[in-house]
Amino acid sequence: MAGRPLTPAELLARIPQREPFRFVDEILEVDDEHVLASYTWRPEADFYRGHFPGDPVTPGVLLVESLAQSSVVALGIYLLAQELPDEEAAKVVPFFTDASIEFSGIVRPGTRVRMESKKVFWRRRKLRIEGRILLDDDSVVCSGTLAGIGVTR
Repeated sequence: MAGRPLTPAELLARIPQREPFRFVDEILEVDDEHVLASYTWRPEADFYRGHFPGDPVTPGVLLVESLAQSSVVALGIYLLAQELPDEEAAKVVPFFTDASIEFSGIVRPGTRVRMESKKVFWRRRKLRIEGRILLDDDSVVCSGTLAGIGVTR
């Protein structure tokens, strides 16, 4: 028996990362081809104390992680939920495997960002997306491709 599409709230609940390492607050849109999500970078996050003290910026590696969580992980979960019954889909963990990202801006503490991603490839639990992170004024912070694979636990 095949699965079913998840609602944005159900999808968010299935993303395995949790505070303090979850960088997705809300799934705004999702379908077979794309995900739109948001996150507000918490000014009290401990990493800001040491990342350019006095003039903190969000580390690029965490921006990539937020894009991975909102794209490869979230879209992978969404696609698997449609292909497999719930109990089987729950056994598959989507892992982020690689990225090619270009940075064109910075994210300050307290900034809300949108993560947009489009499916490029999905087959045999392998997913590749094109994604980007934008500020509220629609300026692009970073963009590129990310990939991942679903692993049975």
